[in-house]
Amino acid sequence: MNGELMHLVDMANQIATNLRFAAEDDAAAAELVANHIQRYWARSMKAQITDYLHSDGAELNEVARLAVALGLSGSRRAIDV
Repeated sequence: MNGELMHLVDMANQIATNLRFAAEDDAAAAELVANHIQRYWARSMKAQITDYLHSDGAELNEVARLAVALGLSGSRRAIDV
């Protein structure tokens, strides 16, 4: 994993950890994280984290993994890459 991707994974995990405390459960937290990524991350960042989930995704925590997967599934709050 290159340094830029490692930084994105760390950011996604930190966002997921922080927003987990604001949500009722992991699914609700994942929606919040997906929304945050959709609103604030550049298209290239979203593409990299999505590709990482497809190829491995092992370093993403559960909520971050769910959030990126929500973007892949076409949720109404999908991560638009």
